[in-house]
This record gives sequence, C-alpha cells and structure tokens, in this order.
Amino acid sequence: MDSEIIVGLDIGTTKIVAMVGRKNEHGKIEILGYGRSTSIGVKRGVVSNIERTVQSIRAAVDEAENKSGVDIKFVNVGIAGQHIKSIQHHGVLMRNNYDNEISQLDIEALTQDMFKLVMLPGEEIIHALPQEYIIDNEKGIKDPIGMCGIRMEANFHIITGQIAAAKNIYKCVTRANLEASDLILEPLASAEAVLSKEEKEAGVALIDIGGGTTDIAIFQEGIIRHTAVIALGGDIITEDIKEGCSIIKDQAEMLKIRFGSALSSESKDNEIVSIPGLRGREPKEISLKNLANIIQARMEDIIEHIYYEIKNSGYEKRLIAGIVVTGGGAKLKHVSQLIEYMTGMDTRIGYPNEHLAKGADEIASPMFATSVGLVIKGFELSDSKKLRNEFLPKTDKKEPKPGGFFDALFAKTKNFFEDDNDKNS
Repeated sequence: MDSEIIVGLDIGTTKIVAMVGRKNEHGKIEILGYGRSTSIGVKRGVVSNIERTVQSIRAAVDEAENKSGVDIKFVNVGIAGQHIKSIQHHGVLMRNNYDNEISQLDIEALTQDMFKLVMLPGEEIIHALPQEYIIDNEKGIKDPIGMCGIRMEANFHIITGQIAAAKNIYKCVTRANLEASDLILEPLASAEAVLSKEEKEAGVALIDIGGGTTDIAIFQEGIIRHTAVIALGGDIITEDIKEGCSIIKDQAEMLKIRFGSALSSESKDNEIVSIPGLRGREPKEISLKNLANIIQARMEDIIEHIYYEIKNSGYEKRLIAGIVVTGGGAKLKHVSQLIEYMTGMDTRIGYPNEHLAKGADEIASPMFATSVGLVIKGFELSDSKKLRNEFLPKTDKKEPKPGGFFDALFAKTKNFFEDDNDKNS
C-alpha cells in the first residue's frame, strides 16, 4: 500500500505515546504499531525537564518503530496545559472582482491574516479556526468555496499558548531526532477520535481527563465554539489518596486504577484491601468506601470546574448530545454517572474506535484518544506537506537499547500497567 504513514506523538503528564497509522482502502485508520513510556519530565501538560522528556520520547518512539517497522522522522505533536486560552475574533478580506469564484486560497489568506494579530507578550497563536463566513453581508455560510463576492468575512475561534511552552516541546522533539510536522491542540485531536459528526452538529462538550490537566472542547452546529484547559487531572486524585491513606504514590495509583470508584455509594462498608507494608512493616488495610469518598470529593471538584466552563461558554442549554468524557480519567469506575448527576446532562464514555480499522482492540481505550486523534488530524493536515515516514528496510529494525536506569523504570511501570489491564479485562 502507498498510503501515507502518519505518526502522532502525545506528550502527556503521565505517559508519552507514539502512534503510527495509515489509511486502508476503506478510509479507516490502520494502526501499524505504537510505543508507550512513562512521562518523567512533564508537569500539568507542560515540559518541566527537557532531558527527561527527550528520554521518554525516544523510549516511546523506539518501541513504536520496532512494532510498526517504520522509520519515524516526522510527528504530529499534541500541546496542552493551563497556559492554553481561546478568544473570538472577526476577520475581513477584500477581493478584487466578482468574476473570480472564492477559492481555498482566499480562505487560507483570510486565516493567515489571523496569525498577524498582536498577542500579549510571551503568547502566540496555535490555531485560527474559522467558525462561519459572511460573504457581502450574507451570514451563516459554512463553506464559501465557489461563491462570488467582494467582501469576505469570518468569525474565528483563536487558540493561543505560551511561546516558551511551544518552544520547549519543539526542542524536545528535535533533540529526540524527530521533526514536528504540526503542533495540534490536544482536545481538538481527542474530539476527532471520539466524536461523531452528528454529535458535533447537535452540540456536545468533550471532556478529556488526563493526568495533569482536563481539556474541554465544545462543538455546536459542527463548529468549535469553546476550548478550555483546567489544571486538574488524575494525578491530583492520586495525591489525595496518597495523603488520605498514608501510602506511597505508586500504591495510591494502583489503588485508584484497580479499586477506585467515583461514587462512594457504590462501595460496600465491609470491603477492605490490604497494602503491603514498607521494609518489613505490617500491611496496611484500607476501606474501599473510604477510598471512594476521597476520589469522589476530588472528582466533584474537577466536575465543578468543568460545569463552570460549560456554562461560561453560553452553550449549556444547546448541547443536545450532552457530554462525552475520554482520557485516562474516563476509565475510573462510575465517573459518567457522577458527571450526569452533577450536571444533569447525558454523558457517555468516548472510545477512539469509530475511525479505526478492525483489529485495533488494544488501543480502543479512552486513554489513547489523543494519540489516535493526532494521527487523524495528521491526515487532514498532510495534504499540503510532502513529509513522509517510510518503512524500515528489514535489516534495519531497531533493537531495544540496553538497560539504563530510566529504561528499567519504564519497563517496570509498563509491566505493572499491562498486568493491571489484564486483571481489569
């Protein structure tokens, strides 16, 4: 097959995933392989240690290359973090004459104009997304190509971020011997992976609960209307469990994944789990009811922030399709029921399997929604670029690097997660 090979690189707070995909003859995404490593240089979606992040990226990319047999050079990178903001802006383009039809070049010229806006010091525009067009005062036009008109206007949803955060991501990617084809806002990528066209048309709020941040993207009439990033995620729940149960962080994470619930009413009073003691100390017994109380208290805090953003967008009453929750936090038991209870809106868990070819069960999990979405967005953006990832010659398949400290750490964490997934399935 001569289909282009796209690689999505999700640099998250808890994990880094490199996802390799191409389109099959039916237009579905066929995942050729993926690599995953523990993220040890990222805090709340922002790179805090360049060297450690580079090591994590290389570990994920090497694994993806071995599994897919692809020589990875170009990647579509996700960006998130509390520094992400969105604004609305109106753009105008005057055309020369009525005779020429409006073309894609006109749309691109109007969009590129938005990137010339003066931002606050230290900020830059990441995306300028047209919402609707106005041609010679005719409003509500979604696709003006082929129309005639002199005055072409558009309302834009503009997403901005800190220059330093974006530059640090580029620096990490470059140091890992890769090239970033595009920088893509993570909630937009997740939306591509888990939302249907009907949901975007009807009105839907996508909630992506990651390790360090929770991302929100609101769509209505098929158009992006609001984006926001909340600096709370799954890690803060783990910290609360660690403090509340007086245990170490690894044990708290394990408890959350295996036994955690977002609704304390679903846990029985007499259910207890025993945690091994440290260095010969007595095991510690923890009530699952108490664990659920800790998780529910923090999840309610996160949901309150989410609901505030939904109301702040002005689209609360127009979201017919309700809420779709995805990301690693969506795997927490009873999370959709708690969101429904607190917001009164229909809620479902978003799985990135609608666009995937058969046989991709392993990655049809909410935690891979962003990675799959980055591959999908990559196909949308790749038409104008001739950047290609190629298959490795059979003899060039890379061997895993011999163990250093971080490799051993990745292996242990990966084994734990894989064991855990086996037990949950």
